[in-house]
Amino acid sequence: MFRLLLIFFFTCLVFNSKADNRDEIIKNLNSTSNLNFEFEQNINGKIENGNCTIEYPKKIYCVYNKNEKILVSNGKSLVIKTISSYYRYPLKKTPLNLILDKNFLINKIYSLEESIIDNSYIKYTIMENENKIDVFFDIISLDLIGWQTKDIYQNTTLTLISSISKNKKVKKKLFKLPVQN
Repeated sequence: MFRLLLIFFFTCLVFNSKADNRDEIIKNLNSTSNLNFEFEQNINGKIENGNCTIEYPKKIYCVYNKNEKILVSNGKSLVIKTISSYYRYPLKKTPLNLILDKNFLINKIYSLEESIIDNSYIKYTIMENENKIDVFFDIISLDLIGWQTKDIYQNTTLTLISSISKNKKVKKKLFKLPVQN
């Protein structure tokens, strides 16, 4: 009988811990209107890094440390611009459309199972419109700390974020799409 009570107690403890994580992550996302952070992006072994600002919903501006590359979304289109190239995509055709929509993330997190990775990260896997997106949160702060997707060319992209600051004043013109050279 004691063993059954002990098993029941630990099962309830684990379940409540996961429910608490979920509730706190959702509370944290709800209170966030924008983020600024450093990032490291690994696309099939090629590492790039830089700084990004996200403004919910669906806006992002990233400057890469090398090759004068920027990535900008105004909420409708996504532009990737380098010295020699300019790519424009409808945002809705990219996984960033979902990642940059905090209400979508919140609704998904309510119904998804979480995974704990290395006692450091909480992972939720989202399957939507033929996209598989793994979203990662820090187990202590419960802040968004990254995501893993496949891009339109089926490259696996892992983006990890750090040095996060939230709800700072952001200039609206930051998300203006750059013009093509």
